[in-house]
Amino acid sequence: MSERDHAELARLGTATVYEGGGRRGLVDAPLHQVIPGSRVAGPARIALCAQDDNLMVHAVMAAVQPGEVLVVTMPEPAPVALIGDLLATQAKVHGAAAILVDASVRDLEELVELALPIWARYVRVRGAVKETPGELDVPVTVGGATIHPGDIVVLDADGAAVVEHERVAEVLAGALAREENERVKRAKLQEGALSYDLDGLRAIVEGDGA
Repeated sequence: MSERDHAELARLGTATVYEGGGRRGLVDAPLHQVIPGSRVAGPARIALCAQDDNLMVHAVMAAVQPGEVLVVTMPEPAPVALIGDLLATQAKVHGAAAILVDASVRDLEELVELALPIWARYVRVRGAVKETPGELDVPVTVGGATIHPGDIVVLDADGAAVVEHERVAEVLAGALAREENERVKRAKLQEGALSYDLDGLRAIVEGDGA
């Protein structure tokens, strides 16, 4: 697994990676893309916070490595701001590729100016406390997808998908094959063909004519 693989997964995007990987790893949650047009893929560095508490977000800044995607969660998603301008600044300075927040962010205009790619379930100003230790680099579930430390998180305008670290080569190959199939199909559609026929859907709707 290399940075080149991560870049290729980011280029392919969440939809192609999800489909090419066998429709596994979908983060099925509404996400705000703070930086329009951003595309990222990188290994997960995880902060599991206590409910409505962002103490572990401060702690994870001492562990994040360049190119990693910070995944910030709580036991239950809630519109509590776990990330704001100051924490995002630390993440950027220490090389995080992006942040996925299964909670709220705030200081939205400052986050846009900072230009660190961030995806968040909510944008709300309600602040977190800093009282209760949580855990770092443990498996978490975001939008129904289980994310283990080191799994690859792919993020773009469509949302997020997760690739298990041991499946990266397999999923990348499947996503590239899907991309090529879609390239060929797109050319046929541009020439006037219908997916209704190319995909055998007419027979399902209209039967075999008998």
